[in-house]
Order: sequence, then C-alpha cells, then structure tokens
Amino acid sequence: MIETPPLVDQYCQGVLRTELGLATFEAQLIRSAGPPAAGTTFFDTQTGFALRRWCPPLLGLEPHCAPARYLARRRELGAAESARRLLRGSGVAVRLVDTGEPGDLTGPKELALAGGGEAFELVRLELLAEQAADTSGTAAAFLANLSEAVHHAAAGAVGFTCGGDEGDAALSWSTALARSPEAPGPGEVRGAVGRWLAGRPRGGAVRDPVLLRHLVWSALASGLPLQLHVGGGAGEPERLTDFVRATAGLGTRLVLLGGHPHHRQAARLATVFPHVYAELGAAPGQSGERAAAALAECLESAPFGKLMFGGGGRRLAELHVVGARVFREALGRVLGGWVAEGSWSWRDAERVAAMVAAGNARRVYRLDERN
Repeated sequence: MIETPPLVDQYCQGVLRTELGLATFEAQLIRSAGPPAAGTTFFDTQTGFALRRWCPPLLGLEPHCAPARYLARRRELGAAESARRLLRGSGVAVRLVDTGEPGDLTGPKELALAGGGEAFELVRLELLAEQAADTSGTAAAFLANLSEAVHHAAAGAVGFTCGGDEGDAALSWSTALARSPEAPGPGEVRGAVGRWLAGRPRGGAVRDPVLLRHLVWSALASGLPLQLHVGGGAGEPERLTDFVRATAGLGTRLVLLGGHPHHRQAARLATVFPHVYAELGAAPGQSGERAAAALAECLESAPFGKLMFGGGGRRLAELHVVGARVFREALGRVLGGWVAEGSWSWRDAERVAAMVAAGNARRVYRLDERN
C-alpha cells in the first residue's frame, strides 16, 4: 500500500453546528434544487454509499449500516462529538477554509480544534465587496473601504476564493472573466460601483461583471493564491484561458477547482501555464468507486507538482471524511497499480503521493512560513 502523509485539504467549508433530522441531513448530501423525488433517497448516490462505508466506523458502528441507524447514533453522540470524531478520523491535518458560505457554520479555529489539526482562512472576495457596500454611501467610499478590506484580509488569510462552488455565483464570475479578461479601468470601475450601489438592496450580492473583475484583479495584486471555481455551473475551464494568459508573469498563483467532469481540462491548463495549479480531490470524491479512474485522468494530464488535494467538504463533517478517504484510497490504488506493473518504483510513488497529498499545497500557500 502506498503510504501518504496526513492530508492538506486546500479547499473546504465549515460544518453545521446544529442537530439534523433525516430530511435535513439528506438535503446536504448532494447539490440539488430540491428534496429527493418521492420514493427515492440521496443516500442512493455514490456520495451516500461512500458515507455509509467510511463514516459509521468512526462513530462506533459497522460499515454500510442503514442510514436511519447511522443518524440515530449521530444524534446519540450529539452534533459536536460526532463532528469531532469524524473530522479527526478523516486523515486531514490541515484545512484551508472558505469562510464565505452563509449559515451557522464552524470557522477555521473551530475546525482546527475539532479536527485536532490546523486550519487557515480562505477569504471569499464577493463577501468583502458586500460588507464594504453595507458601510459605504458613495462609490469613492466603497472603493477605499474595499481596498482596505482586501489589504487587511491578505494579512491574515492564506488565499482568496471567489464564486462559491455551485450555481449562479460561479457562472457570474466565469462569464465576467471569459468575456473581458483584463483589469477594468478606473472610470469603468467607478461607473459600475455607482450603478450597483444605487440599485442594490442592503445585503445584495455582487453580480456586476465589471465589479467582479475589479475584485479579482485587486486580489491578484495582493500576491496571495487565488482560487477559481470552474466546471459545473461555471462552464468548461477553457473559457478562462484568456484570463489565465493575462495573469501570467504577475507572480500570483491561480488554483483551478475543476470539479467532475471538467477535471482534465483544469489539469491541462495547469500543464500549459506555470502559475496555474489544479485541484485533485473534487472529481474523485464525486465519482465514488470510479474515483481511481478520475484521479488517474488528472495524473495523466498535468505535472505532479501542479496538483493538490481539495476535499470540498461542506456543512456535513461526513463530507469531509468522504472527500479525504476516497481520495487517499484512489491515490493508493492508482499509484500502487503503476508500481505493480513495473512502471514506477515504490520510492517514486510515495514521493508523488506526498506531493499531491500535502507537499504541493504547503508550498503554494506557504503554510510552513506560518508555523
């Protein structure tokens, strides 16, 4: 078996603090516009089956136990204790946490304490803009407040992220950057801000394409890595090729969170552009027992030093476990298979496993400089 170090999860979200009933829990299992159809269940998905394989033993149950029995045990232990056992059993040592999701979710410090490891913040760009807008009466005040907010965030975070990981937000970012990859001019930005502030209800989300581009280029100027959600609702990663080309030479690293089934395109962009990196975790995590095949496709498409694990766990501690366990097993299966065929040595396989599981993320986000 290929040995891997404790994982560095380069993208995840917090977990819900509240107790969950069956319907509420099931609603978090997969991205869906509504509840499961009558007579069906979201447990009958690759994610559901992976959860039933890996999570019950961490709560003292046998693998593949019935969902009702699992959730009863979860309620018996309580939300906090269940999360603690699950996070500590995931095999993740370091988490980079997107703090921009709404809801009663744990932050980086709570995740670090519960998981028995470290956690660092990824700042959601649109949240900075929305907070600045809530305290600004004019376009000039907004731009000054936003600049200060980006500067302050860069001092404490390990990276910026934008667009969320699903739906209209990701599509808005992708479309804005695909249509106009260059930074907008000052006059263009002031006009867009004025229009947005005039028509925005308090708390309204950022959707103006000029303002979205301004946010991205403000983050790029900080020098911190910038994560871009591509694939899924945001369309194919190749749409961002012109933007990626425009950012070459700035010294800022772009990390593409590809998502199944666009993981190969994201890996190819990481091959072509020196400042681009790609996530490995999301595609295997969504494909269950086909995870090894999805992971192998990424490893066949990009240099191994350009790939990083990102579990994408969100809202449920179980999804943190599924992402990490499926990734680790798939990585061992792929690399071990190449060793068994004689194509790789054990030493090289374990070296590459250490790179993609933890080492690359430590280097890209400069995590060792924070200890």
